[in-house]
Amino acid sequence: MRKTGIVKDNRYMNHQAGPFHPESPQRLEVIYAMLEESDMAGRFQEVPVRQAEREELLLIHSPEYIDRVAATEGKAFSSLDPDTSTSPGSYEAALLASGGLCQAISMVITGELDNGFALVRPPGHHAERSCAKGFCLFNNVAIGARYAQEFHHVKRILVIDWDLHHGNGTQHSFEDDPSILYFSTHQYPYYPGTGAFEQAGRGQGEGFTVNVPLSTGHGDGEYMGIFERILKPIALEFDPELILISAGFDIYEDDPLGGMYVTTNGFAGLTRSILNIGKACCDGKVVITLEGGYNLEGLRNSVKVVLQELAGLSETDIGAILSKADQEMLDNAVKQVFRVHGRFWKNLGP
Repeated sequence: MRKTGIVKDNRYMNHQAGPFHPESPQRLEVIYAMLEESDMAGRFQEVPVRQAEREELLLIHSPEYIDRVAATEGKAFSSLDPDTSTSPGSYEAALLASGGLCQAISMVITGELDNGFALVRPPGHHAERSCAKGFCLFNNVAIGARYAQEFHHVKRILVIDWDLHHGNGTQHSFEDDPSILYFSTHQYPYYPGTGAFEQAGRGQGEGFTVNVPLSTGHGDGEYMGIFERILKPIALEFDPELILISAGFDIYEDDPLGGMYVTTNGFAGLTRSILNIGKACCDGKVVITLEGGYNLEGLRNSVKVVLQELAGLSETDIGAILSKADQEMLDNAVKQVFRVHGRFWKNLGP
């Protein structure tokens, strides 16, 4: 058993995005209920949840934008973006989401925990420096990465984003920075429209943004192959001191917003692949934060298997998943990434 921390707090339910909105409090209700079941209860260490400090938010967001979100506190309804609205408790929930993740990161870096999963909302990876976007208020994973650098002096961080949607806000936060490698698989073309193969970073950060845009229909084998044939060689060469994951469960096979075919076994396999990279690079220092995922049963079951991998309660056979990949789909993705990134990463083969 490994010491796996979880960030959970009922105040995350106080963010109400509106009636019939897919990003609902029920998403956490089903996860938190699962944690109380007999095979899960007592196996995880709860991380003390705190609000993010203003200086932590300022590592990513503009002061004007932070003030704009703060002004929504206690108000019945505020619209920040066509997809993104707030309720009286949304500002507090957003502060607790970023702060809870930072606390988990701190505990993993200092060795109090081996790894962790921030089961928080609202999600974060679409939030830009100066605006809300795509259900997201503050960019939790970006704030967490900068927090690790500023307050714990971590030099190199790998951010992996397997959400269905491209993390535009995360990419824009780090695209000129070679100290943070951003790797994203996402359905394309789809919301928010960013994340083409050619978007590879700029200036000093060129080569440190790795986008793998995918058409609909990719499943366990193809995702596993992308992680093993693209992510793994690049990550081992980059040699991160910390791995952060934006885990969106909207690539699940029955997600109402998605067109991918990843099963619970696929999520377990992706987690195992990342843990293997972490073991080779950074003593297994991996922290996950929840992004999307809108099929409640799929979300519950997928989070469960990810937690079981983190805690060492299971060890999924990557090879068995890899053997089921559609080689033509996989080869196409590898070839496109090599075309763009072959000159940056000597470990990457066509």
